[in-house]
Amino acid sequence: MSAVKTYSEQIIVYIKDAILTGKLHPGDKVNEVVVATELAISRAPVREALQMLVKEGLITSIPQRGKFITALTAKQIRDSYFTGGVLEGAAVSSTISKFTEKDFSALQKVVDDMKKVAERGENGTSMAELDDRFHDILFSKNTNELIGELARRSCQGISKFLLFRYWKELFTLQAVYERHALLLDVLRTKDVVAIENTLREHYIESGRRMERYGVDVFEEDEA
Repeated sequence: MSAVKTYSEQIIVYIKDAILTGKLHPGDKVNEVVVATELAISRAPVREALQMLVKEGLITSIPQRGKFITALTAKQIRDSYFTGGVLEGAAVSSTISKFTEKDFSALQKVVDDMKKVAERGENGTSMAELDDRFHDILFSKNTNELIGELARRSCQGISKFLLFRYWKELFTLQAVYERHALLLDVLRTKDVVAIENTLREHYIESGRRMERYGVDVFEEDEA
């Protein structure tokens, strides 16, 4: 059983990497046999991995048609970012009293690194990694596992992941730095209302920009 689980985890990494590198796109069909053949393994762990990805929301299973990389409409993208902002805003505002100067120093370090990336004109991947680190710190005091799971499933784990190749087109590197510097300024006030509102708007604005990459309808793979 442990071997099957290990294989399944490797397959999940393989599929996620294929999405990030553009080998698989939203709407593409994921063929169980093809994946098993490419990785030279049996179909059982592939089947298990695909079911796990269905639960994560990265794959959509359609009866009589198969499994596909999830394709989001413009509305679903807007909704996912709005939900992510509401959840993160609630999580952070309810735990901000637990943040110490050490936590704020860690956030400041990330913001300073963002500024350096912007000044050097580095690639968007570096900034995306810093963005993830910043928001991971914001969730570091959260003990509500349900909020964390829903936040990852809504925005962080789905919309941003599936549309990662477009992420760096949303804002300039300088704008990403400035947006997070603003967030840090508000976080330092420990004003729960301001924090919740600012985080929610932070995500809503991203959703407004990302929605243009949504699909109108789910297109069936005829292959």
